[in-house]
Amino acid sequence: MRVGIIGIGTVGQALARGFLRAGVEDLAGTTAHPASAERARRALGIPVSTDNRALVCDRDILILAVKPSAVAGVVGEIAPRVTPHQTLVTLAAATPTARVEGLLGSGVPVIRAMPNTPCAVGAGMTVLCPGRSAGPDQLSAVQALFATVGRVALVEDEDLMSVVTALSGSGPAYTFIILEALSEGGVKMGLPRALATELAAQALLGGAALALESGQHPALLKADVTTPAGVTIDGLLALEEGGVRVSLIKAVMAATERSAQLASLLDRDAFRPT
Repeated sequence: MRVGIIGIGTVGQALARGFLRAGVEDLAGTTAHPASAERARRALGIPVSTDNRALVCDRDILILAVKPSAVAGVVGEIAPRVTPHQTLVTLAAATPTARVEGLLGSGVPVIRAMPNTPCAVGAGMTVLCPGRSAGPDQLSAVQALFATVGRVALVEDEDLMSVVTALSGSGPAYTFIILEALSEGGVKMGLPRALATELAAQALLGGAALALESGQHPALLKADVTTPAGVTIDGLLALEEGGVRVSLIKAVMAATERSAQLASLLDRDAFRPT
């Protein structure tokens, strides 16, 4: 399939790298400025320009990877050239499919997606939510595309995308804080920094892989590691004493509330009638 990414920024580049690693060959993109287009072209080895309208013309799937505040302007720019035979995938947080469909005004299939940056190494998580005009064929094609860079899940209730953004989209940032802290603990107790980081990263990676592969509740997996009067229980007690569990829950709650707030602000400003 011919894929175009409008907005080769942090997330756009992560997806592009993941797609290229997975063997997606016909890939092109755009950025807002010639200098950034040239940098992306050199870094990725794909055609990258500043012409959104030209990119639209020969792409089966268009991935809109711009900031929420830029969606209205970019979609308005490309709308005359997008056809119902193409599929537009929007990555913008707090931007419902209905708004994008309204801006396109041509029955173009729109699918909302929330990927995360580990897509760059084939370990991403993408959640899809189809709009009103997206049928099974379009959804299947987009699922297949994002499956090349990690796992894919579907939600029917678009209101849940705020929580998805807070948990999955922002989740790698929470993980990096945990990784950094665990590594610092190893350094504090005498390990070389590189080794401490490797051990912490592999522990997180392995634990996550085991949870996904086994399908067991995390509490059961934790119990398997926690032997009576052993080492792990003392570490767990220190984590509980520090409020790590509550802090992580509150992180997801705060990010979800911010996502909902952003949607309200966009509704008031960027998408109001002119």
